[in-house]
Amino acid sequence: MTLTQLIYAVKIADTKSMNKAAAELFVSQPALSGAVRDLEDELHIELFIRTNRGIVVTTEGEEFLSYARQMVELNKMIGERYMEHKQAKKKFSVSMQHYSFAVEAFIQLCSQFSVGEFELAVHETKTHEVIDNVRDYRSEIGVLYLNEFNEKAMQKIFSDNGLEFFPLFVCGVSVYLSKRHPLAGEETIGLDELKDYPCLSFEQGEKNSFYFAEEVLSILDYKQIIKADDRATMLNLMIGMQGYTLCSGIICEELNGGNFVSVPLDTEDTMTIGYVKRKNMPLSILGQKYIEILRKYGSCQEIQ
Repeated sequence: MTLTQLIYAVKIADTKSMNKAAAELFVSQPALSGAVRDLEDELHIELFIRTNRGIVVTTEGEEFLSYARQMVELNKMIGERYMEHKQAKKKFSVSMQHYSFAVEAFIQLCSQFSVGEFELAVHETKTHEVIDNVRDYRSEIGVLYLNEFNEKAMQKIFSDNGLEFFPLFVCGVSVYLSKRHPLAGEETIGLDELKDYPCLSFEQGEKNSFYFAEEVLSILDYKQIIKADDRATMLNLMIGMQGYTLCSGIICEELNGGNFVSVPLDTEDTMTIGYVKRKNMPLSILGQKYIEILRKYGSCQEIQ
């Protein structure tokens, strides 16, 4: 197994096409196919399935590529730093469930490193994509939550993907809704009071699961439920449909605006906000700084 074969495999997975990969790598398509075939023979696994529509990565291939991407990225960093005598560019990527406070923390991180060359990325996305991005080296950190319901299943998923979870802080559960909502002025809200209003939930796509739900108490049988793909749509539905969602209660008015309020839910359930990273991989300096900023959101009462 050679580094060149790893580079070839990663490029094929990214382009999902032998022809496109060969063109971008400046090699012939037969040479590329032969190199990957030799790699598959050596590994005794099938990395790709060739179809008329393009290339599909196998389950075994996904696992192998998560390691291959690390090797390719590390080789690139070593080359830039030592072979090309370039000052290493500051790089950091984070994936997260739809948390405005995690986006705000990213903004604060960027403001601290506005001098010099850097390449930063933030992905506010579905739960399974948070996990996939960290596993596949697209993000260094993934921000999500655990609770009593999903913890065992999620910890198994983390372990299967070579990840480990670190708690940041524990929050009570709150109802997030428009200030114009009839219940917005309450000190606490019970589930019975919410039954005639639509519950808003983030769509989790093909890998939908109760364990992947971003909203706590996802297994309850809600009378009305509306799914959305992004935070902006969710906020519009809160105003236009008198919808609500169940969340940590941490509000960032700078990003969401001042038209919303968080009211504690009458429940003893809690959420543990934390992050996942690859096992045995130390955090970069930027990763450490980002976690330091996130920890400041630990007191929900202070943020509201």
